[in-house]
Amino acid sequence: MSDKLWGGRFSEDTDTLVEKFNASIDVDKRLYASDIEGSMAHLKMMARQQIIAKDEADTLLAGLERVRIRIENNEVSFSDSLEDIHMHVEDALGQECGDLAKKLHTGRSRNDQVALDIRIFLKNETRQIMDRITGFQNALVNLAKAHPDVIMPGYTHMQRAQPVLFAHHLMAYYEMLKRDKERFADAYKRMDAMPLGTAALAGTTYPVDREFTRQILGFARLCENSMDAVSDRDFIMEFISHAGICMIHLSRLSEELILWSSSEFGYITISDAFTTGSSIMPQKKNPDVAELVRGKTGRVVGNLMAIFTTMKSLPMAYNKDMQEDKEPLFDTVDTLSICLEVYTRMFPHITVHADRMKTACARGFLNATDFADYLVNKGMPFRQAHAVAGKAVALAISEKKELDDLSLAQFKDLSDRVTEDVYDFIRLDQVVARRISAGGTGVDNVRAAVEKAQKELNS
Repeated sequence: MSDKLWGGRFSEDTDTLVEKFNASIDVDKRLYASDIEGSMAHLKMMARQQIIAKDEADTLLAGLERVRIRIENNEVSFSDSLEDIHMHVEDALGQECGDLAKKLHTGRSRNDQVALDIRIFLKNETRQIMDRITGFQNALVNLAKAHPDVIMPGYTHMQRAQPVLFAHHLMAYYEMLKRDKERFADAYKRMDAMPLGTAALAGTTYPVDREFTRQILGFARLCENSMDAVSDRDFIMEFISHAGICMIHLSRLSEELILWSSSEFGYITISDAFTTGSSIMPQKKNPDVAELVRGKTGRVVGNLMAIFTTMKSLPMAYNKDMQEDKEPLFDTVDTLSICLEVYTRMFPHITVHADRMKTACARGFLNATDFADYLVNKGMPFRQAHAVAGKAVALAISEKKELDDLSLAQFKDLSDRVTEDVYDFIRLDQVVARRISAGGTGVDNVRAAVEKAQKELNS
């Protein structure tokens, strides 16, 4: 006869390879605190409902606290034979309280138990990730505030397009992270539902008070359908999806950090503490942190595909396939967390080379649109002005000049509307300063955006 906790109907021992294949303890042991928290709430509810005696519940509660301490002190041995964290906790409780521990599982199933554990775990991790996003937003805003007047090339298609403030560029990522945090806050609402008490799939015959348990555990509401409560993992899919979007934002930033810190760009220098060298080329200083953040984005996107594929064809209700939900979830939590943390620590130590950025703005005709706008201000239709500006660029290229270097006579050959004031109009600082439309790169706009962000982060 099998000696498993579920082994009553089995006449043979489980094959040792099946034990290894079936076990999830190597992954789900990190749920021990959530598992114990849920079990304690369950015991308090059962005592209140007189499903078990109060003195029995008190004994088991004290035993669970000792089990928690033993696990934290690495005094509990994990074994494939006990499959998962739930059975390890129950086995350890049996060592503390004897046969009384067998009453712990009354009125519940491992199906609603694991759904509860993951929700408790993920609620806590989501709050922490939102705090980490806030920390990184602070680092971005501080770097932007420290360089309010630095002008750099803005790019489209990786071609120099128009000049923008460096601070404005950084604040674009602040806005992305703001939406990331909003997505996690919204997802939190849906993971904040308690499944415990729905048992295997159909509910339980015991007079459980799920509302009382909900209050103890601090959930906002109950899962209202027992089959849905134990069989869906959409809250995990949603979390990983939002994490994937956040990682893609970090990856885009990483790509720019890598480019900006290269010799070809030279816009920034990343501190030695956040770079590495080469084993063969002594001159190398590699942006490995940024490259790893960019590379780890693929892991999180892959995790999303993994959980989607796991869940896509599962019939109601619980299926063992769902055991595969934890590895992509835990890896996503860990990956996003460390990427946010390392960037939060790295950004205060980035050196900005304002002169190099400004020099880059002087080449590439970044003021061509402004020359067209100048002609529009002189009464020329924009489409015609665009064509004249294009001819001005072609002329400058042919003479290996920038627009600023063309003579007034050359400008007048293109249009008799041009006067001496054209040079002030297409001057770099003026090109930036005139971008006063809401959300534009004008100095006052960006200063206001930084101030607004600081208030949001400190509220």
